[in-house]
Amino acid sequence: MSETETTSTPKERTVRKSQAETVKFAKLMVAGMQAHVAELTKRGIDEAFITGVQTNVSSLERLDAEQEALKATVKAKTAEFNVIYSEVLKTTGEAKKLIKVTIPQSGWIEFGITDKR
Repeated sequence: MSETETTSTPKERTVRKSQAETVKFAKLMVAGMQAHVAELTKRGIDEAFITGVQTNVSSLERLDAEQEALKATVKAKTAEFNVIYSEVLKTTGEAKKLIKVTIPQSGWIEFGITDKR
């Protein structure tokens, strides 16, 4: 069974494919539990239980928003990194070529060049 799949009974299977669907499901469940709290209290689902689920759903939504903001930040930093990384590769490649034609092979190690030729 996958991480996003839950089973309530062997015959009945509920599949939630995303976090958004899980949040939507949980909100509907909380609303339903609040509407039928009198009947559910007999089975152990009381106001405290419903409030706990509701608090967790709210936390999940807040954390999801924070996570999405962090993903956007990482994406921007990765793009910035890649630009500078490419520049470093380009300039060190050019420098390596010039060093190899200017400095005798015995001195290349000083520049970190371990090529044979």
